[in-house]
Amino acid sequence: MKKVIALLSIAGLLTFMNVNSVSAQGKNAAKDDKAAVEQADTNAAKADTAKAEEAAPVQNQTPEVAESKSFHQVLKEKYIDGGAGWMTPVLLCLIFGMALVIERVLYLNMATTNVKKLLSGIEDNVSKGDYNGAKELCRNTRGPVASIFYQGLDRVDEGLENVEKAITSYGGVQMARLESNLTWIALFIALAPSFGFLGTVVGMVQAFDDIEAAGDISPTVVAGGMKTALLTTVFGLIVAIILQIFYNYIVSKIESLVNQMEDGSITFMDILVKYKR
Repeated sequence: MKKVIALLSIAGLLTFMNVNSVSAQGKNAAKDDKAAVEQADTNAAKADTAKAEEAAPVQNQTPEVAESKSFHQVLKEKYIDGGAGWMTPVLLCLIFGMALVIERVLYLNMATTNVKKLLSGIEDNVSKGDYNGAKELCRNTRGPVASIFYQGLDRVDEGLENVEKAITSYGGVQMARLESNLTWIALFIALAPSFGFLGTVVGMVQAFDDIEAAGDISPTVVAGGMKTALLTTVFGLIVAIILQIFYNYIVSKIESLVNQMEDGSITFMDILVKYKR
């Protein structure tokens, strides 16, 4: 009986110890799980914070604004794209053409004369018989009209017929001086687009050579070659248009001066006929 009680006591003690051990292990496991969860939450919070810090500069970063190129930079890039070998002749046409245009514009503006005022002064002197005074007035007045009147007054003693011949002959000389360099300007107007077209044709041939070498009609190859080839024509036409505008202005200015010379010559002859003794 005592042995049975002792065995039951030992079994109960062992059972109690096992229960306490399991309970303790469960508590430790719960603590470990809780610690693991807390650690995971901490790591997740740190990860979110790091992501937020990385995202913050991106959100606060202002988008970069592309710098706009100046007209000079764009023109320089297009000049290089068109090829210096073909763009240089077009540029030279513009430079030489504009040099001649500026020279003609300055010359024609200096040749402009107040014909009515000049004729009034000549009439005052001729009415008094002071032909030397009239010639001095013409000598001190610039322009082709004054030069023509001076030639007529210089031959007034030879008769009105010789005066008229002198005015006609010297008028032709002055007209030739007014039209000087116009043929060169017209040449550069024709050459600029011609060089442009020639560069385009050569560029097109090179573009087809590139297509043949590539063995495929790629849009990139075709578009790039065509753009480069057409740039010379564009610049050539622009140069021709600029020079043509100035050419027409110069021609109209010459026509105005020629009309002044013709009208003034008629009035001049009328003055000499009126006061010639």
